[in-house]
Amino acid sequence: MKRIYDPIHHFIELDDGEQALVDAAPLQRLRRLRQLGLAYLAFPAAEHSRFGHAVGALALGDRVIEGLRRHSPEYFASEADFARQRRLLRAALLLHDVGHGPFSHACEAVLGVPHEARTSAILALPQIAAALQGLDLASEDVHALVTGNPEVRFPVLREIVSGPNLDADRMDYLLRDGYFTGVVSGRYDADQLIGALRVFEQCGRPVLGVDGRGTVALESFVLARYMMFSTVYFHHTTRQFERILHAALRELWPEPGALDPIEAFLEWDDFRIFDALRSAASVAGRALRERHTLFALVAEFNAERDLSTYETCRELLLERYGEAVWADEQQQAMHRLPLGAEPGPTVLVRTQTGLIDAREASDLIGRLSGSAYWRKLYVLRERADVGTARELCAAVVTRARQGKNGDDCAAQGALSTGRSMS
Repeated sequence: MKRIYDPIHHFIELDDGEQALVDAAPLQRLRRLRQLGLAYLAFPAAEHSRFGHAVGALALGDRVIEGLRRHSPEYFASEADFARQRRLLRAALLLHDVGHGPFSHACEAVLGVPHEARTSAILALPQIAAALQGLDLASEDVHALVTGNPEVRFPVLREIVSGPNLDADRMDYLLRDGYFTGVVSGRYDADQLIGALRVFEQCGRPVLGVDGRGTVALESFVLARYMMFSTVYFHHTTRQFERILHAALRELWPEPGALDPIEAFLEWDDFRIFDALRSAASVAGRALRERHTLFALVAEFNAERDLSTYETCRELLLERYGEAVWADEQQQAMHRLPLGAEPGPTVLVRTQTGLIDAREASDLIGRLSGSAYWRKLYVLRERADVGTARELCAAVVTRARQGKNGDDCAAQGALSTGRSMS
């Protein structure tokens, strides 16, 4: 038995078979991949690794399945069935991020291969295959959970590993990223949420849902996700350095296909990238080494109603500065539909009157469903006057607000006139 101390979940225990899996080189490589990529350039303590997250996801997933055994025992055919599902879940959570490359999603954008697509090749490697065999697990079952295969034998486990809303992956990284960045708004009531998870039946299939008493905890979870995207994941400094990193990686990897063989891909990690950039003479390489902010943030628009104002600012900047302008547009679904499903229930919540969609159980979740938007306008410092660019956008925003305020005042005046006449 191996005990690992974690600042989020405290002691995490691994049995001998799981330790053999953790000791495999592809798992140990996760120690050399930052969980948050370049976010440490904005949040100095955000140096935690994907290895810590993998172990943390296992710890949370274990709490989830233990809770399901207590509250939804009918889902498990026997103690032997529970033991097998628990073993499969823990192994899948350890391996769920094993296909990530250096700086994670920035790497995917350059190489053009999502990390899930590399998982199959990694699971087939002799050391991983032997470790899974030692756990009496089939790599196909692990792969199905990690990639969210709808034909998986254990649909509830799939939701815990790679589901759209209640997965242990998301449960851990919100807590972990909030802890290491110091962003308090990323916290949620994990104990209450996990304690409220249940297995329900929908259309003859078991699905993961929430007891009604956990609705507030589910709200805190969805809100924490929104706050972390707003505060950390789409932080303006992180976003500009990710763009710079794309340029640096294209210089390092002029032929992305050369990294298609899994052995070649696994040779790269964050440390090797910076070692390769140490002597790079390019602007991008130096900017990453020395934290030079090549771009200046001009304006941010984080509400869909700002779209017309954003477009006006973008056109003005492009007209004046051309290719020196970078328009960064990001969107993210905060509360999602089931994997591979047509529009229907998101998370089922059991109330006194029956099972209902979480969007009906909570106005907050209903409002946060769908996509949230983050739009930012930058200019290259060396090719644009930052002060003038900001003044241009500030003038556009001021006119838009004055127009809105004028409309509001007119509407209030009409209402006041209507009341006085009645």
